Amino acid sequence: MARPRAATQDSLASSPRPGAQPRRNQHVLAKVFPIKLKDGNQAKAEAIVAAFAPKGPGTEDGTLSFRVYRDPNNVDYLLFVEHFADQAAYDAHTGSDVYRELIAGQFAELIMEFVEIDHELIASV
Repeated sequence: MARPRAATQDSLASSPRPGAQPRRNQHVLAKVFPIKLKDGNQAKAEAIVAAFAPKGPGTEDGTLSFRVYRDPNNVDYLLFVEHFADQAAYDAHTGSDVYRELIAGQFAELIMEFVEIDHELIASV
């Protein structure tokens, strides 16, 4: 039995009909950020991200998905996985007032280190 998929996954180039072949070379900007937090800041960081998601990415047409994961075996660590329609959409995302306040402001103070990794989508189902 197939498991249900979130609507945003469909916008990431998955096939519109069951059994269709995955598409390739979709123009989606994928950003991945593994983030090590300063000790003892997991709960605070998660609260900021939870407040940011509906106010920032949840309102942005060019943000196709915004997902943040915790690793239950690695405290004070978050993994951001984000998909944007293009570079302009990413620039709008990072240029918004709510991004500057919550992510570049409050959240940035909790970060020990992070890496920004760009990826290109090659297949999605």
